[in-house]
Amino acid sequence: MFLLFGICVPAQAQMEAYRIGPRDVITLTISAGGELQNSLDLTVSEKGTINVPFLGSVQAEGRTIFELEALITKPLAQDYFVNPEVNISIKEYHSLQYFISGAVKSPGLYKMTSKATLLELIAKAGGVMPERGNVAYIQRESADHGAASKGKKNQESPNGSIKVDLKKLLDQGDMTQNRGLESGDVVYIPLEKALNLAESKIYVGGEVKRPGIFTFQPGLTALNACIMAGGFTKFAAPNRTRVFRKQGEEQKIFKINLNDVRKGKIGDIKLLPGDRIHVPETWL
Repeated sequence: MFLLFGICVPAQAQMEAYRIGPRDVITLTISAGGELQNSLDLTVSEKGTINVPFLGSVQAEGRTIFELEALITKPLAQDYFVNPEVNISIKEYHSLQYFISGAVKSPGLYKMTSKATLLELIAKAGGVMPERGNVAYIQRESADHGAASKGKKNQESPNGSIKVDLKKLLDQGDMTQNRGLESGDVVYIPLEKALNLAESKIYVGGEVKRPGIFTFQPGLTALNACIMAGGFTKFAAPNRTRVFRKQGEEQKIFKINLNDVRKGKIGDIKLLPGDRIHVPETWL
């Protein structure tokens, strides 16, 4: 567990293209003619804008640093300076959030002020439980797992989630397994006995990437089951997910908004053997 403390974010994770979000604080410098013209810190508004010297309001939300630099440089070069140089860096991150569940001491949604690695998120969640399994699954919105995943297809699970070898990471100190996370990532760490015991089955259908029958695992929830099924398709409506459970001769239906679960607004539904999860198609 000593590995969970004093860990620095790998350079590779720092270099990934981060898209600016509300409340982030950025440092902006403008140079021209070999002299510094402006240097200041700017906070991205809730509307996603910053107030740039000479230009006024500029939309920053959703853009990378390089995109925002280019957006600001062009009008400065047209109307104010000859060959201006614009440099932007992120001083504080305030739009980063990650969800972790399973065999950690304090599962839930965590907001961070800097880009996190898997180890940092585990540490934030109080560390892993002694009975944790030897794998972790990272599921993210985009089908493209980012530049850090290129050349590492052997670490991708068949359902599209990123699979991490926790034995190598936590027990052997193999930092190549310490994956950089993206805002919105959902991490699931199964219990060891859940990986070894096939007590029964659960069924996941609808708008997930790999619908089918899966082995029930103690502590499994509706969101975790969807992660095991590859995550949601682009046509999914996770906010209208249903869990069907047969109790005797009756069938009970539980409604769950998995979008709110991911945001930490509500608790998830713990599954029982035989449960069926259905993620409907969006109306839009």
